[in-house]
Order: sequence, then C-alpha cells, then structure tokens
Amino acid sequence: MRSWRDYCKEWLDTLVVAISVAMAFRAYFYEPFNIPTGSMQPTLWGYHSDASAVKGAWDAFPLSLLKWAWSGESYVEHKAESAGMARFRNRGDGFADVAVGLSRKTFKVPTDAIGEIAGRYYREGETVWKGSVTTGDFIFVNRWVWNFRRPRDGEVMIFSTTGIAGLPQGTHYIKRMKARPGETYVLEHPVAGRPGEVTMGAGEYFACGDNFANSNDSRYWGPVPSENLRGVGSFVFWPFNGWRTIR
Repeated sequence: MRSWRDYCKEWLDTLVVAISVAMAFRAYFYEPFNIPTGSMQPTLWGYHSDASAVKGAWDAFPLSLLKWAWSGESYVEHKAESAGMARFRNRGDGFADVAVGLSRKTFKVPTDAIGEIAGRYYREGETVWKGSVTTGDFIFVNRWVWNFRRPRDGEVMIFSTTGIAGLPQGTHYIKRMKARPGETYVLEHPVAGRPGEVTMGAGEYFACGDNFANSNDSRYWGPVPSENLRGVGSFVFWPFNGWRTIR
C-alpha cells in the first residue's frame, strides 16, 4: 500500500521537472537528479536512516508535512504483521522491501537499516524498525559547462551506465572524477586483487565515490567512456535545510 510520503515524493519530482521544463533548463542547462545511495557521502547524501531518533511534536500530522518539506526527514515505525524471520529485497533505489514471516505485506527502509533487521525473529505486532528516514539530496546537474571546457579532475560527474559492463543499464551514476584521458591514477583505496595504479586511454575517465567503503565504482568495473558523461553536480536544492554548492 502506498503511503502519503510516496505521493508527496512523486509530487515533488513532478513539480521540479515542471519548473525545469518551463524554464527551458532541464534538457540543455540544469537537470534535476536525486541521490539514492550513500556512495558519495559525506559530499552528497542518499536516503538514510537514524534508528536513535525519537518521535517528537513535529512528527505528528500536519506538522510532519512541514518538517518533511523543510528537511526531507520523516519518522516511521513498522510492526510485524505476523511472527517470523525478517527478509528483504534490495530495490536498487536506496531502499529495501522488508517482510516478516509468512506475511505478504512489505514495508521499505533505507538499505543502511537492513543490518539491524535482516535475519532476526519478530513476534506478531512487535516493532521491526523505527526511527527517522531522510530523503536523498536533490541536485541540479550542469549540462552545458563541458561544452566550453574540458572536464577537470575532482569534479563530481554524472554519467550514463549504458554500455558499461557490470552495471545496471539505462540509469545514471554520480561519482568523483579521479583521472582523465592519458592520466595515471594511483588509487587511494585500492581493491584487493585489482590494480593499484591505472592509466586512462583515449576518451576514458576514472570515477570513484567519496564513500570508498560503500561505493561501486571504476575500481570494480573500469573507466567511464566520454560519450557517457552527462554533466557536473552543481547545487543541492532540496532538502531546503541542505542548500549548498557541490565541491
């Protein structure tokens, strides 16, 4: 069953796209993009949870709407529909669907909360997880700047995964550019069994997440072709309390 938070998120997505199209920016200048995972933390935040959060006055309707609109944060509490073990399925969007026992009803939590839930036994009616869930950053991607200059090392790059082996096709990733064509990069956080130094060929870019411990990046699947580049992460525009330029 869809919650009001799901409808609110869809409303926000629609609003952002409508404004962007109306200003003729979305296609050629600044495109909105949502950060689903934590691979770029602490520079950019995906959907994340805080199990230590306590429900307060701002978590009661209708104040909860104002809190969510300002900070992207909402308080949730999920109870087991039946007794049994908790099981989950990763959705690939920063969330996982969780079910308990034989119940077919699922609820979703950010993937960083799964370690507290998966494999545990719960009684019927017992709280499976409660705490705050914060929406991932919404950013504007600068689509025009690379038409006037070359990409620079250290820029936060958005690229298409189409044609890159080992990645889900038809989506976009956001990482930090570590090496450009012809450059050699000595990995700051090498992966066991893989090269600790790489040299980029023509039209190749090496991309790594800032959260090296939790980032599926070029260390695993290789360089990003130049034709896949989409733009530079420019500005966080929502949640409102997190407005900032991206560096």
